[in-house]
Amino acid sequence: MRVTLITATYNSKKYLEDCIQSVLRQDYPDIEHIIVDGGSTDGTLDIIKKYEGSIARWISEPDRGMYDAINKGMNMCSGDIIGILNSDDMLDAPDVISAIVHCFNTQQVDSLYGDLEYVDPVDTQKIHRIWKGKPYDRKLFHSGWMPAHPTFYFRRHLLEKYGGYENHYFSAADYEFMARYLYKHHVSSYYLPKLIVKMRRGGQSNSSLYKRLRANRRDYLAMKKTGIPFAFFVSILKPLSKIHQYYKK
Repeated sequence: MRVTLITATYNSKKYLEDCIQSVLRQDYPDIEHIIVDGGSTDGTLDIIKKYEGSIARWISEPDRGMYDAINKGMNMCSGDIIGILNSDDMLDAPDVISAIVHCFNTQQVDSLYGDLEYVDPVDTQKIHRIWKGKPYDRKLFHSGWMPAHPTFYFRRHLLEKYGGYENHYFSAADYEFMARYLYKHHVSSYYLPKLIVKMRRGGQSNSSLYKRLRANRRDYLAMKKTGIPFAFFVSILKPLSKIHQYYKK
C-alpha cells in the first residue's frame, strides 16, 4: 500500500527542511512525497533540490493558494492513501505512517484521523495546544467538531467520487472537504489514538477578530452546503469546541 504525502509550499524556506526530514525518518518503505510550490523566491527551491532524490515529484508554478496546490498534488499522485503535510509541520515519530497503514488494513475504513500538537515555531518540544481526537461518530459534526485536518488520511479512490478541495471556501476549505466526505457522503472513518503531526503555532484564520469572524462565515457556508443542520448555530459552536485544547494534561 503506497502512501502519498502532499506538501504545498510558498516561500517556505524556514521550516521546509524539518518537514522533509520528518518524512525521510519514516520506517514505512512505500511513501510518495509530492511537493507543489507556488513560485517561491526565498530559497525554498534550493531546499527542494537538495532533497530531490528523495522527493517523488515536485513542481514550481503560480497557483491560487494552498488548496489549489494540494489539488494539483492529488492529480499527480499514485498512492492508495493520501495525506496532507504542511510545509511547516512535521510527522511526529518514525512509525506514524506505518501505524496509519496498519490501521487502514485492520479497520477496513476509507479514512482516519489522529492527534495533533501545536508547538512553538522555534522550540518544537514546547507544546502550546493539544488537539486530541475522539472515536468517530458522524453526529459529532452537529456540535461543531471536526478532525484535525493535518491528521486526516483517506483512500485515493474517493477523489473520483467526491472531488478535491474547493478554493472559494479559503480557510474553511479543509473543513468543507472533510464535512463533504464524512458527513455528506458518509465515508467511513476511524480515530487512531496516536500523535500524528507537530504543527507550528500560527494560522491566518485565527490571527484577529476580523479574520475569526470571516472564517466563521466561511464555516457556516461550508456547513450549509454539506447539509449539517442548524449551520449558523453550529458555526458559532465550532471555535468554542476547541477551547479545551488549550488545557494540557
